[in-house]
Amino acid sequence: MILELKNICFERDNKKILDNINLKLDIGKFIAITGPNGSGKSTLVKIIMGIEKPDSGEIIFDGKDITNLKVNERANLGIGFAFQQPVKFKGITVYDLLKIAGKKDMTKAEACEALSKVGLCAKEYVDREVNGSLSGGELKRIEIATVALRGAKLTIFDEPEAGIDLWSFSNLIDVFEKMGEIIKGTTLIISHQERILNIADEIILMKNGKIEEIGESKDILSKTFTKAECYRVKK
Repeated sequence: MILELKNICFERDNKKILDNINLKLDIGKFIAITGPNGSGKSTLVKIIMGIEKPDSGEIIFDGKDITNLKVNERANLGIGFAFQQPVKFKGITVYDLLKIAGKKDMTKAEACEALSKVGLCAKEYVDREVNGSLSGGELKRIEIATVALRGAKLTIFDEPEAGIDLWSFSNLIDVFEKMGEIIKGTTLIISHQERILNIADEIILMKNGKIEEIGESKDILSKTFTKAECYRVKK
């Protein structure tokens, strides 16, 4: 077990966002969180990362109580977070970003290898600036490469499909299908997309601030989802 949440509660403006969440995540799993908008999914992962602080409850990561630790302290322990919209850095190249993520001297050959793992032609991207000239799908794959280089024990993705076109989404799916090879630790991903949910080892279904059900993807997806709960994207 890499992460345990005990009785996590969170309110905002007198509204209960998370209601007594108890959850355990195993090591090396690809786990998806899904559910209707407003069910508390993004708040839950922000609490795991330390962006938000729970009103009550405990967060145990790799055997250590991290409930009161800051974001950077959790990152140093091995929790990585990828936002819906990857950050752009004017004047910084992809190579620079990969070197920062790897926290070590890195040759361009090593950087190119990291880019190749996420389906990018290394020669075309290694010297590009991380700016608006890159598409949303390209930025997200570069972000995945940086996360992989950090060697995080737990990597969190908040709706990686948001804001990208269908062609880019299809390429992104190819990357997530190989996620076990790219990222060695546990992956936790918020998604509504059936193609992402299909490749998860386990799905956590949330509703109204609670965990409704946890199970294997085939079992959860075999049940009926309303359009508000699961947007299906086919090839």
